[in-house]
Amino acid sequence: MDPLQHLPKLDNPLAVVVGSAALPLMSQWPQFATPTTPFGRAVGPLWIGEVAGRDLVVLPRHGAPHRLAPHQVNYRAVIDTLCQLGVRDVLASHTVGGIDPSLQPGAYAVPTQLIDYTYGREHTFYGEAPVDHVEFGEPFTPRLREALLAAAAQLEIEVEPTGTYGCTQGPRFETAAEIQRMARDGATLVGMTAMPEASLAAERGLSYASLCLVVNPAAGVVAEPIAVDEVRAIAHAAAPGLEQLLLAGLKQLVLS
Repeated sequence: MDPLQHLPKLDNPLAVVVGSAALPLMSQWPQFATPTTPFGRAVGPLWIGEVAGRDLVVLPRHGAPHRLAPHQVNYRAVIDTLCQLGVRDVLASHTVGGIDPSLQPGAYAVPTQLIDYTYGREHTFYGEAPVDHVEFGEPFTPRLREALLAAAAQLEIEVEPTGTYGCTQGPRFETAAEIQRMARDGATLVGMTAMPEASLAAERGLSYASLCLVVNPAAGVVAEPIAVDEVRAIAHAAAPGLEQLLLAGLKQLVLS
């Protein structure tokens, strides 16, 4: 693996933070070690490529191959790494369960809102004074969301244009009662990795949006239990479309 210091200077790079469904994403590109940050190192590796003439940094949050559970991801190191590289715009991919019965496995969604049910995670850069209070009323940047939706329309891929992502601790799936509570709270999607990733991005002034791939109905939405092998098969089958949507969304950002 090439050391990070051998990288050429990146000029106004874009970034994609990917989950396990998108591990094939751009993996043929040059690969580099992640840098040291004040918060440790993101597991990485980094893939560096280009989209529409702009540098693109791809960082798998769980590692490649996938080896970290959602609560083990060093989210502060992930975001700090992107900041060190000069990234300002971040698209993130997330595999999720569908709480809304209309969101069936294989569906895509670009959420507008977020509810945090996690606990015990290092969730802020502000451990000591001076402390700031970051505006987080809109956790997903409209400009980036619009780029993803425009790309989906161009590709004629159906995408749910709204939704609320409920982020749970994991790595276990939720109980049916927990999903019922989340539905009452207004959550339409459930995943394990959007927080504190999104709020840390906000603390560092990064624009951030999520492209969600539904890989299973949430617990209790259908009578059958969640089958992990089926979840993995759906994620694997959807990976090319996920990559296509993310790249097209990034191209929209560059050209807009």
